[in-house]
Amino acid sequence: MTARLEPGQQAPGFRLTDDSGQTVSLEDFAGRKVIVYFYPAAMTPGCTKQACDFSESLDSLKKDGYEVVGISKDTPTKLATFRERDHLTLPLLSDQDLSVHRAYGAWGEKKLYGKTVEGVIRSTFVVDEEGTVSHAFYNVKATGHVAKLRRDLGLAD
Repeated sequence: MTARLEPGQQAPGFRLTDDSGQTVSLEDFAGRKVIVYFYPAAMTPGCTKQACDFSESLDSLKKDGYEVVGISKDTPTKLATFRERDHLTLPLLSDQDLSVHRAYGAWGEKKLYGKTVEGVIRSTFVVDEEGTVSHAFYNVKATGHVAKLRRDLGLAD
């Protein structure tokens, strides 16, 4: 089992390819707050709901000082199809070797339909301007997650 991050820890750095083939790193967000969320698979019902929810909330989150990136193990090509199909407006990053998932504790054993399997643990992290984890949420629900996150961050709906 991968160790879980706790608030106060330095967020693991990353350099990943996005859905347009560009490299995006955590350093790109230095001096800004960023919400980094991990989801199991593009174009599945729960992941689509979550991505659309973040995308629809992106302007208000930016107004409150937060950037958002989504990370999955999908290829950049599949992520581009996901973005186009669902009109997503946030960066989607590809972590095919799962190294970033593991660094954040977003890969490991989980229950799926009553069985223990190894896979992506739907997780969300808030990283502050200095690159420190301010919030770490594991096993989040896809539906209603952004509203709950806004409440946890003390942001108005």
